[in-house]
Amino acid sequence: MIVVEKAAAKVNLGLDTPFRHADGQPEWDMVMTSIDLADYVEVRSTDSKSIVVTSNSGFLPNDQRNLAFQAASLLQRTFKVKHGAHIKIQKNIPVAAGLGGGSSDAAAALRALNQLWETNLPIDELAKLGLKVDSDVPYCVYSKTAHVTGLGEQVKVLKPALKPVWIVLAKPNVSVSTPSILRQLNYDILAHPNIGDILAAINAGDHQQLVTSMGNALEPISVHRYPEIQQIKERMKGYGAETAVMSGTGPTVFSVFNKESRAQRVFNSIRGFCPEAYLVRSL
Repeated sequence: MIVVEKAAAKVNLGLDTPFRHADGQPEWDMVMTSIDLADYVEVRSTDSKSIVVTSNSGFLPNDQRNLAFQAASLLQRTFKVKHGAHIKIQKNIPVAAGLGGGSSDAAAALRALNQLWETNLPIDELAKLGLKVDSDVPYCVYSKTAHVTGLGEQVKVLKPALKPVWIVLAKPNVSVSTPSILRQLNYDILAHPNIGDILAAINAGDHQQLVTSMGNALEPISVHRYPEIQQIKERMKGYGAETAVMSGTGPTVFSVFNKESRAQRVFNSIRGFCPEAYLVRSL
């Protein structure tokens, strides 16, 4: 039996870290939504106990560094599963882009193997298990617009959900290491976006308040290291985007639109400056 799961990319409409825990882990306060840029994860249970990951991407590790590999191994160990798995990843989400591609692959592997191995965990338990792989995995298990807090394990799916929007993404030709960015966090000078305003905008269906409120506390750190991020932000706004925000630790920059025609114009313009650009919908 084979299970195929869609592994959607995510963007951070709002990303804040209010404080650091005693063990050094950041506390998160984020609003995340999934988009229709996605990997596809095909999973097959095997009789041997080995975990095998293959993909169409030369940039993706296929060994223990791969988050889908880690997720499968974790589920196997936790429930003493006697089977193994072959995980085949059709990679469409850029690697190391701030779009949660690796975490979404891991979440997809967990959902698939939860069926194949008949561990039958409810989705909230599957999400909690995913935290042991990466802080974005719990959200990606749900892949619905949500308010995410704690270490990433507290996922509150928003109702009403985000009204469908068009999103233009642009990724400069750099790869960002999340741990290196988090090591540079200085809470004394960190600017904190108002996550409450973003939640209120989604609840009210107020697009103008949403784009005005969006923000990412990590953006200045990544911009300092990679000036290309700021250049893309300025270009996108110059082309007609109301705002442009970095997703995750970057380097991808995105803009949100309630009109397809305006999104299309910005997309057509930005891809002349930044070839790795996408025009997508929120899910």
